[in-house]
Amino acid sequence: MPVQDAMKTREKIISFIRLRGPSLPVQIAKETGLSILFASAFLSELYGEKEINISHMRVGSSPLYFIPGQEPQLERFSQYLKSKEKDAFLRLKEEKFLKDAEQEPAIRVALRGIKDFALPFKKDEEVYWRYFTIPASEFEENEKGEVQIREEKIQIEEIKVEEKIIENKEERKIENIFDDSEDKQEIVKINEVQVQEQIPREKQIKKTKTNKSKKQNKKRDENFFNKIKEFLENKGIEIIDIRDFQNEEAILKVKKERKEELLFVFNKKKITEKEILKAYKKASDEKMPYSILSLGEPAKKLSDLIEAIKELSELDKIE
Repeated sequence: MPVQDAMKTREKIISFIRLRGPSLPVQIAKETGLSILFASAFLSELYGEKEINISHMRVGSSPLYFIPGQEPQLERFSQYLKSKEKDAFLRLKEEKFLKDAEQEPAIRVALRGIKDFALPFKKDEEVYWRYFTIPASEFEENEKGEVQIREEKIQIEEIKVEEKIIENKEERKIENIFDDSEDKQEIVKINEVQVQEQIPREKQIKKTKTNKSKKQNKKRDENFFNKIKEFLENKGIEIIDIRDFQNEEAILKVKKERKEELLFVFNKKKITEKEILKAYKKASDEKMPYSILSLGEPAKKLSDLIEAIKELSELDKIE
């Protein structure tokens, strides 16, 4: 592509994002007449030159690209957050500030995952989270008034989140959604309200049951975490960070005898080879030692296999 044409394409991309706000590569490709591959290459170049920014969140499998200063517009895409991340987003948006230590484990993990919306800072060595559109100056104490907070150098360990790759058919659906005009979007919002008002009583009852189930799950998670915490305290093991906490499984970074390792905890009596291999792979990827906790002993067959491997000096084949 000639240099002049490339410059025009870059200008067209920037103008499109400035007009439309945070955009997906598929939208930009359509606007410029480029393939997804070439559009992504231009976006990567513009990002490298700090002409545009890229979101941490994903819509399907793609990030959003936006002009610096358009960060507040990312709120429009909060519906694409995963379930627990959306819970954390809504809680933080309502409360404005959250103290990390006072949140249940699943929300603490989720807050670390919504980097576009949750900004960490420290006050008296305690980690807090600020909703991204709320100025830091609003953080006040009831008796002491405004306090000084440190926000720039806080290191919060990243949580690795598995991304679901969407098919082309689903990408076309997403593209159609964002091709709507502002008038059409407003009509969609009105229709959604009307539909909500017409939900039958049976569905309202089902929603109530779902909320009750969520509260029960939250309580169960808290009990599980407290049990882990008490056990580790009795063993003199320090929890450094919560890497993951979901589906009654926890991955923690701990300090044991002055050495750091990953700890995999399963809220059940019997664990399988699959779970051990999963823990091994995760620890290998991070090049860290690891250990496993569960509510009971492993199956006899599995215990025998572990002991056999410990004593194995070599596993070879006859050529």
